Amino acid sequence: MINFFSNDRTFTRPITKIILLVLRNKTILITLLFFTISSCTFSINIIEKVLKNSDSSIQGIMKNAEEHEIQILLTEVVKDANGIPIFLETEYNVNENKYFYPASTVKLPIAILTLQKIKELNAQGIPINTTTAFEVRDQTGGLVIRSDSTEKMGKVTLAHLIKKVFLVSDNEAYNYLFDFLGRDYIYCELQKKGLSSVKIQYKFLEGADNNNAWEYTFFDEVGATVYHQESLKATLVLSPPKLEGILKGNGFISNGELVKKPMDFTKKNILSIRDLEGILKRLIFPELFPKIAQFDLQPADYTFLKYWMSRSTLESEFPSYNDQKYWDSYDKFLIYGDQKGVMNNGLRSYNKVGSAYGTLTDVAYIQDRRNDIEFFLTATILVNENKIFNDNIYEFETKGIPFLASLGRGILKEFQEKKKGL
Repeated sequence: MINFFSNDRTFTRPITKIILLVLRNKTILITLLFFTISSCTFSINIIEKVLKNSDSSIQGIMKNAEEHEIQILLTEVVKDANGIPIFLETEYNVNENKYFYPASTVKLPIAILTLQKIKELNAQGIPINTTTAFEVRDQTGGLVIRSDSTEKMGKVTLAHLIKKVFLVSDNEAYNYLFDFLGRDYIYCELQKKGLSSVKIQYKFLEGADNNNAWEYTFFDEVGATVYHQESLKATLVLSPPKLEGILKGNGFISNGELVKKPMDFTKKNILSIRDLEGILKRLIFPELFPKIAQFDLQPADYTFLKYWMSRSTLESEFPSYNDQKYWDSYDKFLIYGDQKGVMNNGLRSYNKVGSAYGTLTDVAYIQDRRNDIEFFLTATILVNENKIFNDNIYEFETKGIPFLASLGRGILKEFQEKKKGL
């Protein structure tokens, strides 16, 4: 059995996971092995098959694939005879030791941990929830935010911030959630869950103090204080990463000037492709993970997160983005990214995108309800032709998004044809 898969590294990790599952539950050994073997040919070939098709959006990238630093992780979700989901993974160029800039994909675990922390505070007798109004002040007492005109009642709430994170990847919303959690809490909680690559170290705010968080005060319906959180100080010293590609390009812009040396991403956020998809898997199928590796959420929390991360940008009244500046697929790169006005309820993408420093990433759970197909697809690509970083000259619209959209459509088509027996 080991020799059968040994020539394809795609199956190294899935086989290991299967053995671990068997040790915990010996009764599913035969079912797991059956599905792995019966799907192996399709799973091995699907990504490469799509990357070899004649689509110009894909071939334009694949001509110089190495410089685009592509990584793709695909997980087919199949059900055994008892309806238990099983993950069948395959990959293209996935390298846990190769750095890519995760950009706004780090907002996914931040949104999840926000709901986890609320549950923990409730257990301590603190009566706040996702819709409790609050204000934020800096360390000197200066008001940072107390109202939000995009919220129905004009309040600042954690639920509303999470909506904005998923609908338009709002940076300010992320910054407020980041400081509500505190850097040390974020790091420790993700490490506990086996997400060892993750280091979320900073806010998306130039000149921000990432070590000392803002102060938060929550109010009841009549304006009385129900909870005050002092500034959280980060004390953990995180070791510098030892990753390939942490120095990128031939130069970068700093203070308006070109610095003619590679840009150093050592102090930027870090999140591997496999851990990124692992976070989403824990959200969609928490029951498939050991308790210690799950996020500690209420059932309603899972429902809330999955609902808002699967909405198009225009499927919201509060906040509303129906102002011509945004479109339905604004935050959906895979499948839909290069099209507008075509999203439909029969095909949902539960996802989070990232876009910065020439890097585009999308982590998605795709659910084709009409054809009973479901799979995870995580992909990242670098499109920075001039190899200068922080100059805001990147080929996002002309190369990166068309590639990811075509990749998603190609893989979906392969699954649909497989379902039809073609």
